[in-house]
Formats: sequence, structure tokens, C-alpha cells
Amino acid sequence: MRDEDVVIGKDILELFSSAMYVDPLTVYREYVQNAADALAAATAAGLPPDTSAPQVWISIDQATRTVKVRDTGTGVPADTFAIRMTSIGASPKRGTEARGFRGVGRLAGLGYCRGLTFRSRTGRGEPIQEIHWDCTELKAALRSADYMGGLARLVTDIVQLTEIKELPGHPDRFFEVEMSGIVRHRNDSLLDADAVSEYLSQVAPVPFSLDFSFGETIDTFLRRHTDPGDIEIRVNGNDPLVRPHRDTFEADDGSTDAFTGVECIEIPGQDGGVAAVGWLLHHGYRGAIPNRALLKGLRFRTGNIQVGGHRLAENLFPEPRFNSWTVGEIHVTDRRVLPNGRRDHYEESVHFGHLLNHLTPVARDIAKRCRGSSVKRKWLREFEMHGAVAREKLDILAQGTLGETARKAMVSEVDRAIAPMAKIATMDDLSVEAEHLKPKVYELREELDKVASRKQNESPLARLPKEKRQMYEHLFELVYECSANRVAAKALIDRILLKLL
Repeated sequence: MRDEDVVIGKDILELFSSAMYVDPLTVYREYVQNAADALAAATAAGLPPDTSAPQVWISIDQATRTVKVRDTGTGVPADTFAIRMTSIGASPKRGTEARGFRGVGRLAGLGYCRGLTFRSRTGRGEPIQEIHWDCTELKAALRSADYMGGLARLVTDIVQLTEIKELPGHPDRFFEVEMSGIVRHRNDSLLDADAVSEYLSQVAPVPFSLDFSFGETIDTFLRRHTDPGDIEIRVNGNDPLVRPHRDTFEADDGSTDAFTGVECIEIPGQDGGVAAVGWLLHHGYRGAIPNRALLKGLRFRTGNIQVGGHRLAENLFPEPRFNSWTVGEIHVTDRRVLPNGRRDHYEESVHFGHLLNHLTPVARDIAKRCRGSSVKRKWLREFEMHGAVAREKLDILAQGTLGETARKAMVSEVDRAIAPMAKIATMDDLSVEAEHLKPKVYELREELDKVASRKQNESPLARLPKEKRQMYEHLFELVYECSANRVAAKALIDRILLKLL
């Protein structure tokens, strides 16, 4: 077969752009990934950093529906700019340590705007190279049954190359992508600066916050095996993005949980060395971590950029739900374990399978912690439930309005409520909580002894004649017996006593 017999149709361009990315926000991940590679290449080449501009600058203009992503990396040389910006699936990064290597990520914006523009230069005084993709014409050609051109012809028809002497506010060395005429997708998330910042704080190679106590420990561990390559990203001129981790987070029930320690992990390679490293943050394991915390799930990263979402590791757990109780990351260092084209999972391979096999015991250990925490919370709930019952009945006894027989019966009921509390307080699984539980049991027993030894003449009804007192005691016993809410019943009897006495 001859080369000219192979036809690549126009529709391949749609497959490499909008059809490839399910979530519009992944466009930002692709462009930030390219920016991170350019910044790393600049460092490797010994190029001085440009301190006058952020490493990655993102501008989101809702009024003009325009987004710009600019980096101060190496830039693209003028003599290769045109071919680099129009080539498809021919990345010079393949075989290098760069994060992207398939040569299609730069096309991510084609399906989400009316115009896609790339600009770059590599040094001061050079003209700025600019290539503009007309996405409106592209979509019309893709829809047209009459357009018979192939891929090369389509690119030639919709792409325009120009040279610009200067643009105000642009660094000496830069690469910039501009998406103009953003098309509305998913609540217009591409133009939502807060949503973009939240997304990139999770997936991009940005540093931990200084407010996160375990950040330095994690960084030190990771740097023994890989360079995280953290970069500075600013959205609309705001403070540089940082990871969402802090010392505490809001649990699903609205309460505050705290991280108690970090566990670092090394996964051995199939042929020696290290295939991946990771970390887990241990906490109270009170249940599934809410999405709003931006932390949930055992997540995977390659080149310090997240692969997939928070659910990627679910199948590793004996019960998938325990993945959502987990906070941690696995940084893949084995270059034979590759993200797939959409970067929403990894390519199947023996090396990826080996990695998963070694992570399964880690997931089992987390599941064990989750179950242990669940059981512990169950016993603590029972402790509080019995305590509430005992307290309610002690308050009634302290009121002193029951007859002798009813009083003795309620003393026995309080004693029966305290007994399981005492048992729970001595459980091995609750050894940490014991110092708080045991005093509560002691306090209830002491109070029970006090009210149980109280004489009948200490009752507030003692001043009444015997027959009248017995009548009221019987009446009050009926109120408690017939009431669905003993707290409300006690409040009612307290008001009656005030009027009676």
C-alpha cells in the first residue's frame, strides 16, 4: 500500500477535540499541563525565570467570553511555530520526561469556542508568532456533507498565520492560548473563575498551602523520588493557587474533622526500583467526605497532574464506598505506566496491573480503619443514647414527685441504663475515648446514689396531707406514663408544682 492510498478525513479533528473531553474544565488541565512542561524545559535549559510575570497567568473575561492562558516557559521558536501549532498527534515530547506527549492536548479548546489562537516568542525583540483557528468555520465544515477536503485541506482552510511586532503587556518569552467566543457548556463553567480555581487546585501541579501542617512532610518525601514541579498559577490576578488541603475539613454532617497524621507509601517496581510513591492523611473516618471539601478519594497523579477523578481507585477497596472516606494520592513514577489519551484513566498494561496489586493491601487497610471507626461511632452513639435515657429519668427522680413504688422502679431503670454505658467505657476499641466516658458513668452513678437515698419527706409534696400527696403522686405517675415526651411531661409537672406549692 502506498502513502497516498491512506486517507485521513476531516472528522478525525472532532475526535481529537470536543469529542475527546467530557468535562469542559479539562481544557484548563491540558493547557496548564503544556505550560508546566514549557516551564520545566526552560529550567532544564538554564533560562532565567521571568520574575515580572506569573509562571502561568489565566485571564477569564465574562464580558467578552474570552479566556487566555499564558506561561513564561521556553516559548516556541518562530521557525517551528507553524508546524507545531498545526500538527496533530506528532508531539516532539514523546520519549521525554514531559507530561504530555500525544500532540493533541493543544486542540482541546476547539470544541468550546469560536476562535482558538496561539501566540509565542522565545526572546526580547523577536516578533510574536500567531496562529488562529476559526472554530466556526471548522464546525461548519465538519457538519457539511459537501465539504470533501481531508484533514490537511481542512486545517489549511481554517488556520491563519500572522506575525505581530509587539503586544502590550506580554513578557519577553512566552506562550499563550486564547479561546474567544466561549460557547456555553455546563453552567458556563469555563468562564466561572471560582470553578476554574477549584478545579486547578485539585489537578494542577500547585504547592500545598502554608496553612497545611503536613505539607512539608509530604513534599520532603515526594522529592526523594520525584520532582513535584510545582508552578505558580494565578487566575484573574488573584493569589497563586494552592492545593485544597488544610489541617481540618468539614465532614458530611457539618461537623469539623481534623487530620491526625500522614502515612507515606512506596510501591516497588516490577523490575526493581520504585513504581509509585504516595501518601495518606488519616483522620476521624466519620463517613464519606463531601465533594465540597475537594479532597475525597485516593487519587492518582503522573507528573504531579491528576489522572482521572476522585473515583478512579474505587475498585481497589473491598467496599467501593470507603474510597470516598479516603484522602490521599499516588504519584506514578514508572514511565511505563501511561495515562490514556483523555487522561481520565491509565492504559491497561502489566505494569499498571502490578501497581494496582500492590495498592490493594493499602486499600484494605483503609477499609479496616473505616469499619473500625464506624463500629466505634456506633458504640459512642449507644453510650450517648443510654446516657440521655439515664439523665432524663434522673431529672424526674430529682423532681421528687413519684410514689415510693414508682420511684424504686425508676431507680432500677436508671441503673439498667448506666450498666451498658459502663461496659462501653471499658471496651478496648474505645481506649482513647475512655478518659472522657468513664467520668460520665461515674457522675451518673453518683447522682443515682444521691437521689435513691433521698427520704420521702424531702419531696416537694411532703407538706401536703398524706391522702392529697398520694393523689398527686398517682396523678403525676399517670402523666409520665401516658406522655410520649417525658421532658415535656416534667416541664408540665414543674409548672403545676409552682402553682400548687
